[in-house]
Amino acid sequence: MRVAIVSDIHGNLAGLDACLDDLRAQGGADRIVAAGDLCMDGPKPKKVLKRLREIGAACLRGNTDRMIALGDGGPEESAAIDWQREQIGSRWTQWLGELPLRLRFGDEGNELLVCHANPKNDDEHVWPDAGSAQLERLFGDEPARSFAFGHLHVPYVRMWRDKLLTCVASAGLPKDGDPRVHYAILTSRDDGWQVKSRRVVFDVEKVAKDLRKSGIPELAERLRTLRRHRYKAITNVVP
Repeated sequence: MRVAIVSDIHGNLAGLDACLDDLRAQGGADRIVAAGDLCMDGPKPKKVLKRLREIGAACLRGNTDRMIALGDGGPEESAAIDWQREQIGSRWTQWLGELPLRLRFGDEGNELLVCHANPKNDDEHVWPDAGSAQLERLFGDEPARSFAFGHLHVPYVRMWRDKLLTCVASAGLPKDGDPRVHYAILTSRDDGWQVKSRRVVFDVEKVAKDLRKSGIPELAERLRTLRRHRYKAITNVVP
């Protein structure tokens, strides 16, 4: 079984389509999963949702999807949430709120769990060098042997004890210093899940142009985030 996982699209249709084009070139997948944060930040949130529906993707709810659907993002994000709701409409807003938090694939003993940030919550980052205490708290009591998640826009694959941890990063807003979007293809094998990590070029300036035309709040900061393609905190680490 092959499962393609995109995450953190953030309203970037160009990034999502670039990943889908690459997936077709890689032979496709039995299932496509969108692991949350489908909207927010990008210029075309409704078109992203429609594209995911067109391809029959199984979708999960991320923290920004929760904010849009439930309105609990805080006062500093109220303008962005209002804009997102206006763009996607009430039906899609309700749909975001009803999405599941996790999906499981494979057989008992060789199970893949897909979630947004981690199995326990939707907003706690799991960095590549996360310590054993955090990993034990978030993954230790889960029976699955393999995990795939996003939220942190930094791709990596790591073994912890006997568990495979795969961060599929972002199909819309890379933040590790590489301007390409990222997704992953996981294939079930008798001895576990094999990971194929894919980085894909997309047209950054087209997205910037669409942002300028969109009327999205805080345009200047969103353009800086798109073009910086890294977390501010790692600016001195990733050139």
